Amino acid sequence: MKILLNNTSLFESLRPFNDLGFVPTMGGIHKGHLSLINKSKKLCKKTIVSIFINPKQFNNKKDLKSYPSNIKKDLKILKKSKKVDFVYLPKFNDIYNDKKKSQIKLLKDDKILCAKFRKGHFEGVLDVMNRLTKIVNPKKIFMGEKDFQQLYLVKKLLERKYKTKIIPCKTIRDKSNVALSSRNFLLNKLNLKIAANVYKNLTNIKKNINNSKNISNFLKIKKKVLENNHKIKIDYLELRNIKNLKPSNTKNNSRLFIAYYLNNVRLIDNI
Repeated sequence: MKILLNNTSLFESLRPFNDLGFVPTMGGIHKGHLSLINKSKKLCKKTIVSIFINPKQFNNKKDLKSYPSNIKKDLKILKKSKKVDFVYLPKFNDIYNDKKKSQIKLLKDDKILCAKFRKGHFEGVLDVMNRLTKIVNPKKIFMGEKDFQQLYLVKKLLERKYKTKIIPCKTIRDKSNVALSSRNFLLNKLNLKIAANVYKNLTNIKKNINNSKNISNFLKIKKKVLENNHKIKIDYLELRNIKNLKPSNTKNNSRLFIAYYLNNVRLIDNI
């Protein structure tokens, strides 16, 4: 496993390879990331993982400050996996080496779910993914379905611009069915127990969606019940079509999306 600390080192090391699998991360490596790496290993000759906490996608300075970061621990986990060929640890100037302002703007139809509640977040995500793709030039990029809206928007932008394929990977969950996330490191046992109960409730809600004539109203009621029962603040609870993320009136080809705050930590999930 070779560690690449700047773009010069990256360009020299990657030059001989044209079948690169890329796993972009912000660190806090967990089994979810490892599943992306495993998939890359199966489908590509070489695998590169990046660790870069992108300040431009945080709409909240406190959130950026509290984001879990432990490079030593991350590198140890990646090395132990024996499936990573390169780790790219860029500095801010390696990614944002020009002073140009990002031209990326979300369409009105895309200002939904997390984009509605986190102003500027996805513009920052799309900007950094555009820059990383240009620098790394991978054949395939592996991303998790837990961040489904992110996956949808990145795929829409990058596959149009580059000869790069975005490979969606299943959400990895712990024994209690809580979706793995770097933010989970900020939660205690009681918080994780609540998150497990929220997931349990979500599965029941989705199961009963087809019995409801007015899905929107049904979800509004369930949102209030979840908030009261678990003492959480929910940004949204919505059923949307997986092809275009438009509101859906049926369970077919749809997912139930949620974003909520637990102990001031924002969690997202979809089933």
